[in-house]
Amino acid sequence: MIPSAAGTATLDRTLAALADPTRRGVIDLLRKRPLRAGELAAAFDMTPPAMSRHLRVLRQSGLVDEDTQEHDARVRVYRLRPEPLARLRAWLDRVEAHWSDQLMAFKGHAEGPRKGKPR
Repeated sequence: MIPSAAGTATLDRTLAALADPTRRGVIDLLRKRPLRAGELAAAFDMTPPAMSRHLRVLRQSGLVDEDTQEHDARVRVYRLRPEPLARLRAWLDRVEAHWSDQLMAFKGHAEGPRKGKPR
């Protein structure tokens, strides 16, 4: 099955966003609970503008959502979105299945009967 151009672009954005260790760390923190941008910046000992750049990449890739608080519109809370990670997992499962099939075929070939050679 060949993925669509849109599916490939989405996967590319997800992988590009996850290529940075800080962004992977943000994903790990958001797995536990939604956090404010300031909490994320503090967790990485990073300035708010630097964290904002990482969060922008994560938002654009669809990995996180941003919510504003009713009582203070300046406070932004970030939460993980499961859909991009589910698409990444599905792609990884297909890659793994391919290699599992290849290894099983090689095993069958290697362990198969040998013509004309005693065991």
